[in-house]
Amino acid sequence: MKGKVCLVTGATGGIGKVTALELARQGATVVIIGRHPLRTEGVTEMIKRETGNPNVSYILADLSKQADVRRAAAEFLSKHDQLHILVNNAGAFYNSRQESSDGIELTMALNHLAYFLLTDLLLDTIKVSAPARIINVSSEAHRMGAMDFNDLEGKRKWGGWRMYGRSKLANILFTKELARRLADTDVTVNCLHPGVVSTGFAANNGFFGIAMRKLMDLGSISAEKGAETTLYLATSHEVEHLTGLYFDKKKPRESSPASHDQTAAEKLWEWSEAKIKQISEQQAA
Repeated sequence: MKGKVCLVTGATGGIGKVTALELARQGATVVIIGRHPLRTEGVTEMIKRETGNPNVSYILADLSKQADVRRAAAEFLSKHDQLHILVNNAGAFYNSRQESSDGIELTMALNHLAYFLLTDLLLDTIKVSAPARIINVSSEAHRMGAMDFNDLEGKRKWGGWRMYGRSKLANILFTKELARRLADTDVTVNCLHPGVVSTGFAANNGFFGIAMRKLMDLGSISAEKGAETTLYLATSHEVEHLTGLYFDKKKPRESSPASHDQTAAEKLWEWSEAKIKQISEQQAA
C-alpha cells in the first residue's frame, strides 16, 4: 500500500479505527475523519505510534452536516491530489426520530447522504488516481429495508430499525448505481456487511442503546474481525476488477431483491441530488 492515499470515515472507533490502523501498517498515507477533536487526534497519534508511519492525519467533521462534508472534502483536496481508497464507514443507529441541522432525517443524513456527497466531491480526484477503489460499509440489516419514496425520511411512519435498514439498503443501491456510472473507468465500487461487531454501535441511545448493545455483544465479533472484509476490498488483488458487488466474510454474497431494483437506484440518486442541491441553495441564501 506504499504510495497509496486512503481516506476512512468514522475512524475513531470500531472497524473504522482498525481499518485505518491496518492501512497505515501496510504503508499507506491515511487520512481519517472524526467528529470529536480529542478522540480523533488521539487515534491519529496512536496509529502513528503503533505503525511507525508518519503519514497519518485527520480531518474534523460531523458528516451528518452537509457543510461539514463539503469542508472536509475541501480540506482533503487542499493537501492531496490523489485518492486511491475511499472507505465510507461512518454511520449510526437512532432509537428516536431526529433531524440533522440541515433538516434531514438523521439516519438517512449520516448513513446515506454523507456517503453520496463525500464521494461526489472527491470523485474527480479518485478518477485521476485510478486504479482506485470506493468501499461502502453496509449491513445485513438492509434485508429489512424498503425504499418508500413517498416517505423516505419517515415523516409519516418511522422506526429506528426501519430507517437503519433503509439507509443500509440505500448504501447498496448507491454502490450499484455508482458502479454502473463508473463502468468505463478503472474505479471499482463495492459494499459489504462487516458482521455484528463488538463496538460502541447504538450506545448513543441512552439506556435502550446500552441494553441493546449488551445483547448484541453476546453474539458479536471483534472489531479486528469485523474490519477484515473492508481491508480485503481495500487491498486484495483478487478484487481489483470486481465492482458493484456486496461482500460478506471476504466473499461476494447475493444481497436482497430490493437492492437489485435499478429503478429504485436511479430514483434514490435523483432524490439524493435534489436534497444536496436544496441544502446548498438554503445555505447560500
